Amino acid sequence: MNASGRAATSDAPGVTWAIVGGGIHGVHIAVRLLDRGVALENLRIVDPGPELLHSWFRCTSNTGMQFLRSPAVHNLDLNPWSIHRFADATGRGRKSAKGLFAAPYDRPSTALFEDHSRDVIARFGLADRHVRGAVTRLDVSCDGVDLALRGGSSLRAHRVVLALGAADRPRWPLWAEALRGQGGQVQHVFEPGFVFDPDEWPARVAVVGGGITAAQAALRLASGGRQVHLLARHRPRPHQFDSDPGWLGPKRMRDFVETQDPDVRRVMIDKARNAGSMPPDILRILKAAVSEGSIQRHEGQIACWGGPPVSLDVGEDQITLDAVLLATGFESARPGGALVDSLVESADLPCASCGYPILDRHLRWHPRVFVSGPLAELQVGPVSRNIAGARRAADRIVRAGAVA
Repeated sequence: MNASGRAATSDAPGVTWAIVGGGIHGVHIAVRLLDRGVALENLRIVDPGPELLHSWFRCTSNTGMQFLRSPAVHNLDLNPWSIHRFADATGRGRKSAKGLFAAPYDRPSTALFEDHSRDVIARFGLADRHVRGAVTRLDVSCDGVDLALRGGSSLRAHRVVLALGAADRPRWPLWAEALRGQGGQVQHVFEPGFVFDPDEWPARVAVVGGGITAAQAALRLASGGRQVHLLARHRPRPHQFDSDPGWLGPKRMRDFVETQDPDVRRVMIDKARNAGSMPPDILRILKAAVSEGSIQRHEGQIACWGGPPVSLDVGEDQITLDAVLLATGFESARPGGALVDSLVESADLPCASCGYPILDRHLRWHPRVFVSGPLAELQVGPVSRNIAGARRAADRIVRAGAVA
């Protein structure tokens, strides 16, 4: 199997590990497994994208993100300081160039992070382990896990890691779905396959959302001279991170670990997340754009009166627009859709009342099935979805032993 997408037939020899998902989590876990002795030929990463991290690259490009929200030590390599060394080795160290890291917390530029991530993929030979395809079914048996891929090919693995994100489940307000059904120009910034080019958008655009993604998308549209309305249900919520940094250590995690009830853990996670927030530096830029008039901000519940042209009520304001760009995040439902639903049923896997997996401390859902990302949050906690969560998940998975 290779990046061309040619998958082994069902009678081909199996591999030791198959990772379903070639995003941030899948790539870092692959690196960690290789570091712990898994042979490269015994590893596969199954992902439908043309390259590993394709969805992540597309989403960051769509938003116009300039710097990561996470510090530089949260990267995909083994050494937390790897991205600094990479910047120095490529002549782009902090002493030789500006704009690579942002205060506070030494956050890397998106361009630097992406270049470094591609370097990690190349150094570990992961592109050749990429099986380009979508997994449609997982069947667990005493002998291993059979992965059925769209198109009829298959793969057998001794163990599987489900590194599935929520990127395929963007949240659509009901009024936005109705508007699109009426022919209105409505897109979600995280809609699968959507590539956001501001030059292709009309003159009057509403960006819907209260967090960092909405702010960045609005700023990107405004820089092109469009009339931009930013619509949110609440006032700006300035938070440097999407959850308190205390959740990275015992300060916050002690009570979480001591709490055995998954329903209580779910409440703790939901309370800990700074949903719909943005870092203070992005808020400063946004406020400046509002002050100069390039962005108009509206707060309140949204009601749509159809289109095109689009007529919206936002609180007490009435707006007429040509198009709507949603930056409303992702659905809270368990990721994986029908793939995970069928696995839960066929393998009788335990789930909490919220639908998310009940795992052991090594993130095992089954002796042959491990998870990462959102699926692991009842064990890893509020940081489970981000880059720090990928590193924490990898720590636990490789500690499970017998990884060769």
